[in-house]
Amino acid sequence: MNREKINQKLSTLPLQPGCYLMKNKAGKIIYIGKANKLKNRVSSYFTGAHDTKTSKMVSLVDDFDIIITSTEREALILEINLIKKHKPRYNILFMDDKSYPYIKLNKTSLPFLRVVREKKHSKDSYYYGPYPDATAAHQAVKILNEIFPTRKCFPLKKEKCLYFHLGQCLAPCEEEMDEEVVTKMRNNIRDILSGNIGEVTSMLTEQMHQQANNLEFEKAQTTKTQIEALKYITSKQSVQTSDKSDFDVFNYVVDKGYLCGVGLFFRKGQMLQKNMILQPIMVDEHEAMTSFIVEYYQNNPVPGLVVIPKDMDADLLSETLDTTARTFVRGQKRKLLEMAKKNASQQIHARFEKLKAQDDIKTISTKTLSEMLDTDIQRIEVIDVSHTSGSDSVGACVVFEHGVPDKKSYRKYKLHQNNNDVASLQEMVYRRYLRILKQEEKASDVLIVDGGKNQVHGVKQTLESLDFEIPVIGLVKDEHHNTSGIYLLNGQTIELDKRSELYLMLAFMQDEVHRFAISYHRQRRLKSMTRSILDDIKGVGPKRKQQLMKHFGSLKKIKEASLDELILVLGEKTGELVYNQLHGGQTDED
Repeated sequence: MNREKINQKLSTLPLQPGCYLMKNKAGKIIYIGKANKLKNRVSSYFTGAHDTKTSKMVSLVDDFDIIITSTEREALILEINLIKKHKPRYNILFMDDKSYPYIKLNKTSLPFLRVVREKKHSKDSYYYGPYPDATAAHQAVKILNEIFPTRKCFPLKKEKCLYFHLGQCLAPCEEEMDEEVVTKMRNNIRDILSGNIGEVTSMLTEQMHQQANNLEFEKAQTTKTQIEALKYITSKQSVQTSDKSDFDVFNYVVDKGYLCGVGLFFRKGQMLQKNMILQPIMVDEHEAMTSFIVEYYQNNPVPGLVVIPKDMDADLLSETLDTTARTFVRGQKRKLLEMAKKNASQQIHARFEKLKAQDDIKTISTKTLSEMLDTDIQRIEVIDVSHTSGSDSVGACVVFEHGVPDKKSYRKYKLHQNNNDVASLQEMVYRRYLRILKQEEKASDVLIVDGGKNQVHGVKQTLESLDFEIPVIGLVKDEHHNTSGIYLLNGQTIELDKRSELYLMLAFMQDEVHRFAISYHRQRRLKSMTRSILDDIKGVGPKRKQQLMKHFGSLKKIKEASLDELILVLGEKTGELVYNQLHGGQTDED
């Protein structure tokens, strides 16, 4: 890093909005960002502490350029376009340049339907969508063309074709169109594409019965098939709202160092489709999600309302998109925000569940770790501690053999070093490996702890006191509490690529030991709370406590129970004892 040159440029930066372009020694752009005040934002990179990824990027910066804009809105749009052009290593490019398909219906003459990807919509047509699933759009058009005698030929033929004789076209090439028939057909198609099939279904059902009465069974069967097809293409629009306007809903989740953003698209009260991005998060999550939304609308029409989570900048999005962006804290749209968030959470969970099951991930990640530590690693042990404000401290150990959980080797520990994580880890390791030593059990090839220098060296010291020469590594986290790197005993921190097999395996292992530790901690805490409240009451033994917990479900509900309710479970004498103990001798009448 050319610090002298950078400091000189920092001193001349303006307090204006714009974009900044970080460059390495070769002059290649490695990161592009935007700022409301360039001086403050760019200077922040070269002062203070940062997470591993940011520190790595800053260490490679040899120079930077800026582009001043008039507003933050202009800076945001410029940032997205520059990222698309230069594709910097440390930026996330969420969207490609493709636009999503819409179904287009003309407003005049005989109706015709097309699947289009027009970025600018014509005033002479109606548009329905977007359809992130292009197959669904083409399928809907195919079914509607079979049900209605829409125009099929482009350009028009000079005489009636097969479509007319099949009853699938009104032959505008030769016949004069009845405007009333054409208008009704167009309105029926619009209703269906908006999700309202009641009137058309009733019409077709009546037609089917008439055909059956006339013994035209083949025609009746065709009509029945059309009714079922209509129900099929609208059944996918399972989410309906009372708001019949056009609006989109966006929300996101950040987990395991990944950001998953979900967009739900509503047209005329029907949810047409959802769109999703899933990428490693290397920048501020709010800025990343803002970029995702703006990129999407560069290729698609903007609705009258964009619903966003409360932690995003609604004013900036409203100004940038020239529409209304806002959040909702109650009502139906708040529930839709929650639905989008649940979808995002499920997508991240599904991704890691799928990846951790793949044998090649386990093989490649184990090989990578073996090369990193210069030793053959097949059996991996991960340890963690959990406590509440220094009390009820517990430890957990999970073991993986060839990347597969060895649950019979899982262990949990009640610890005594309540306020000291390093001492707690040392206590757990000492007890565990003393037992392994005495019983001549199999030790692991590497021990992984959740922490950095102090935790790693503390655990290594304990192992050496028992004459175990086992490598110890730590999993260090960034400012967002996501795993970002591996700490080695020599003081080196190795940054992890969140797309790598090793990162995926370590993230899964960390989740597993954390889950196991938290589960045991909750058991201990519940037992402690139960003992402190009920064990001092004369006449309440294990059996009575079990009756109370089974009937009321929680200690809170036991305390809230009336005297009559407690008597019903425990009998009159014991019920009164418990009630008086829990309420300081008061009765219901008091």
